[in-house]
This record gives sequence, structure tokens and C-alpha cells, in this order.
Amino acid sequence: MWHMDDDFWVMHWFWWMFWIIVAIIIFAFFWYIRSKRTSKETPLDILKRRYAAGEIDTAEYNIRKRELEKGS
Repeated sequence: MWHMDDDFWVMHWFWWMFWIIVAIIIFAFFWYIRSKRTSKETPLDILKRRYAAGEIDTAEYNIRKRELEKGS
């Protein structure tokens, strides 16, 4: 008569852990791809952020903004 010994439960546990780890890796991959896709700032957005933070003055902001608009 066949019975479940300790080896069966160990393998059962390893298979569950294997599939959980595979699911976590897949989830992390898609999360990474999505975060890269949605976090892109345009050069104008960066310029506006730097101006709002006080990193550049109004004159430099206007010069760089004209250069960006000219390049588009």
C-alpha cells in the first residue's frame, strides 16, 4: 500500500516555493517595465521643475525654453 512519506511533503513544499518565486519574479519584471514607462519626464518638464525649485533664474529659464521650442 502506498503512503505519503516525508520525501513527498518536502517535494510538495519545494514545488509550492518554486511557483511562488516564479510569480514574484514575473510580478517584479512587469512592475519594473511599467515604472520605467510611466516615469519619463520631457526636457520642458525638467526645466520647469528646476525653475520652480530655484535652481535657475528667469533669464536662464527663458533662454533654455526658447532653445527647446526651437528644437521641436
